[in-house]
Formats: sequence, C-alpha cells, structure tokens
Amino acid sequence: MLPLMVCWIFPSVFAGFSNTRVAHSMSLFQLLLFVIGLVLLVVGAEVMVKGASRLAAGFRIPPLVIGLTVVAFGTSAPEMAVSAGAALSGQGDIALGNVLGSNIFNVLFILGLSALIAPLVVSKQLVRLDVPLMIGASLLVLLLSLNGVLGRWEGLLLMTLSITYTAFLVMSARKASRTASEAEQMEVPTIIGSAPNLLLVVAGLVMLVLGARWLVDGAVALASSLGVSERVIGLTIVAVGTSLPEVATSVIATLRGHRDIAVGNVIGSNLLNLLAVLGLASLLAPQGIAVSAQVLRFDMLTMFAVAIACLPIFFSGLRINRWEGLLFLGYYLIYTLPLILAGSDAPLYHTLSSATRSYLLPLTGLTLLILMWQGWKQHHRSPGA
Repeated sequence: MLPLMVCWIFPSVFAGFSNTRVAHSMSLFQLLLFVIGLVLLVVGAEVMVKGASRLAAGFRIPPLVIGLTVVAFGTSAPEMAVSAGAALSGQGDIALGNVLGSNIFNVLFILGLSALIAPLVVSKQLVRLDVPLMIGASLLVLLLSLNGVLGRWEGLLLMTLSITYTAFLVMSARKASRTASEAEQMEVPTIIGSAPNLLLVVAGLVMLVLGARWLVDGAVALASSLGVSERVIGLTIVAVGTSLPEVATSVIATLRGHRDIAVGNVIGSNLLNLLAVLGLASLLAPQGIAVSAQVLRFDMLTMFAVAIACLPIFFSGLRINRWEGLLFLGYYLIYTLPLILAGSDAPLYHTLSSATRSYLLPLTGLTLLILMWQGWKQHHRSPGA
C-alpha cells in the first residue's frame, strides 16, 4: 500500500521541481514531512486497529460498532481539523471540497482497494441501517445546499444529527454488550485492565492525525504554487490527504482479517464527514459556506450517486467482490480526470464530462438496479429469509 501511495503522490512533487517557484517553496524539510507523514499513517493505522479490535473483544462490543465510532471518529479527525480551519479562514471551497472529495474517495478508492485485496463481507446492520443513513445524510446535504449556502442553522442541524447518531450507536453497543454478558456470564474487564489497549488507540490516533496534517500541508503548498483552484485542491489533494488514515486503517484491517472494521470505518467516516465535519465547518464559517453551481451540479450529485451505489452492491450477496472493487477504482479515475483537466480547455475534458453525464451515469444506474433486483431475489430465495 505504501509504494502505491508514494507512486501516486510523488510524481506531482517531482514534476513541481521544474517550476522554480515550487522548487524554492518546497524545502527539504517539507519533503521530509511528506515521508514521515506517510510512515505515521501506516504505523498509526496498524496500532489503532490492533487496540480497537482488542477493545471490541474485551468488552464484547461488536467490531462493526467500534469501526463506526472509535475508528471512524479518529480517522475523520484530519477532515474535521482541515475543514474547520478552512472555514474559519474563509476558504469555503476547501472546507466543502474536503468533505465531498473525501466521501467519494472513501467509497470508490478505499473500498475498491480493500476489496481487491480480499472480498469484503458486509454486515446486515450496514445494509439495513448505516448505508441508508449515509444516503439520507447525502440527500439532506444536497437539499440544504440548493439555496447556494450552508449557514449556521444548517450546520446546527447537521451537528445535532451527528450527536443523535453517535448516541444511538453507543446505546446499541451497550445493549449488545449487556446481552452478551448475561448470555456468557463472563466478567467485563475494567477500564484499568483495558488501559494498554486504550493507549494503543490513542497513540494510533495521534500518529494518524499528525501524519495526515504534515502530508496535506506539503501537498497544499505545492498545489497552490501551481495555481490550482481551491475547489480542485479540496476535492483532490486535501480530500485524499485527509482520507489517507481511512486508507491505511481499512487496508490494514482487511489484511488482518477485520473486514467488518474496514467497511464500517468507511461508512462511519462518511456519515461523520457529512454531519459532524460539515456541520462544524458551517457553524464556524463567518458567512457560511458558499456552494457554487458547479459543485452542486457535479460534485454534490456524484457524492450522492456514490452513496446510493453502495446499497445494491452491498445488498447483492452481502459482500463486495474483487470485480466490484475494480469497478469502484475505475469510477474514481473517471471522476478525477475531469477535475485535473478542468483548469484547461482541453477537448478531452469536455469529451469526458459529456460522456459521463450522457452515457456512463445512466448505464451505471441500470446496472445498480439489476444488482439490487438480483440481490432481492437471492435474499427471498434463501432459507429463513
């Protein structure tokens, strides 16, 4: 995974050295932070997944709930820090683009890459509760953005929903823990006995946040020197940089066999991005977060479509197969290319945009409907359905 990220990030850095302004601004210290940031992301994800998994086993809390809460909150911390800071600085495009870009990246790239490593098993709770909630949150943000701004009232609504969702998960986890305790008549470990695992989680979170921050700082400095718009910075470099904790966590969780944490981490992070991260940023922005027509027509709709796409794919067999992971990665490439070419009048940009709207999206919708129908038939044919 580390060579993959290095190969993806560093070509831009090396290309930038041809520009004298970039060569002057990107010091050796910043490049060193890039490398240290990547290492911290990988090591931090390994440490946090280990601690979270042990906590789940010790307290008999389902690993899925741990992935949707503790791990999701930790890996969403970079998004929250970046979007909140951007909102306070009046950089609304970065704050909004970070959330939208991260959610698109989380589903298409992270789940796609994880499924290529090993087919992912999807919990029924995700299909019945969390994915529909993610779709509902995406639709809500889309509707709230129709007037062209996300203000403090919208931010307050999103934050309230975030607190409500988190409280529901905690109550569900406690109920599941009590049920398991009564059934097994086993003593629940104390907080003191769980201190080493808690320290692992905290240490992993610290490394994840620091690693993402150092990597994003260097990436934003590079992109700004190249004259890229704040929208593109937020949707690509910043979004990918702040989502690297999710990449590391989900991939390592997949390699360690904790595939419920891998999927739950992505869905939980997306929900927190929409409700908590965007809600906090909207509350902090002095004039609210402006939503341009371009973002509303393309990026917001893409995020909503990606959220909807999860339901039929997850529902068909309650797993994400390797070919579906490859399909996700291909769609992320198709989404990213127009963003990279948007600053130019290249004919390829207009061709890709037109082909995506006119052909690719309708065909994708038809395919998803077929998958949903097949999954529904398989579910109702199975014994005890």
